[in-house]
Amino acid sequence: MSSDAALDEGTAAAAAPSAAKAVRRRPMPLVAVTVLGAMAPLSLGTTYLVTTDFLPAGHPLFAALDRSLPAGLIALLLGRAWPRGVWWFRAILLGLLNIGFFLPLLFISAARLPGGVAATLFAVQPLMVVFLAVAVLREKLVFQRLAWAVIGAVGVALVVLGRSAGLDAVGVLAALVGTGSMALGVVLTKKWGTPNGVRPIAVVGWQLTAGGLFLLPLTLLSEGFPAAVDARGLAGYLWVGVVCGLLSYSLWFWAIGRLPVTRASLLGFLSPLMAAGLGVLVKRETFGPLQLVGLVLAFGAMLLGQRGGRRTGV
Repeated sequence: MSSDAALDEGTAAAAAPSAAKAVRRRPMPLVAVTVLGAMAPLSLGTTYLVTTDFLPAGHPLFAALDRSLPAGLIALLLGRAWPRGVWWFRAILLGLLNIGFFLPLLFISAARLPGGVAATLFAVQPLMVVFLAVAVLREKLVFQRLAWAVIGAVGVALVVLGRSAGLDAVGVLAALVGTGSMALGVVLTKKWGTPNGVRPIAVVGWQLTAGGLFLLPLTLLSEGFPAAVDARGLAGYLWVGVVCGLLSYSLWFWAIGRLPVTRASLLGFLSPLMAAGLGVLVKRETFGPLQLVGLVLAFGAMLLGQRGGRRTGV
């Protein structure tokens, strides 16, 4: 055997383990990431029904605290890492935007507005994310993404808004401010990513804990804990804390790190659609022709909005 042939064989043998590692580290397909990420807005869509039918009235801050602090502490134990350097500031800011500000505003709007109305207002988030991605991430404005965001928002509005929809000024303001807070949090989460060597569950724990610690004194000073919680309320709080808190946020922030930011935000249309679907299944509400058109528009915008945009990251 010639020396060149031996060298080629040796190079191939040395490259084999690296090739095997590359295969093992192959990233998860975007379809799978999208499906798992969709679990978060779907669970969020149950918040409106749970708030009105299960949780004690008059305690939106406690509901937000229940959804954040216990889940955050569990995620910290699982992640086994603390922020370092600039990540202390980032973790606190993201915790306030995604948790501390967003969650109480979510529960306030859910308590003061019909579920469909509140969910529709939160469905404008993809529109906000499109423009924030341009301003914060310096991404190019993609007309296709903007068009799908507009069409999806219109479709959601047709599904969940009816002639009997009531508007409460405080509820509307809470929904819009909460939507803006979460939209900025999503964009910054995409911008900063995850520190090297730190698992995503740890970053989720930082945010949930920071937001929960912010909510704790506000809850104690302004409304306190519910005087009595029956079995129905306990089930509601467990659902909000475990499913809508720990599991939902873990999947959501994991998906944001792997999907283009606008593509991820388009999944938010699933939340109001879930709220509307629960209204049909649980409260025996019906869909008219206009709502069916809206359903097609919303789902079509969400699905078609997942195509393209890979080069820009938007």
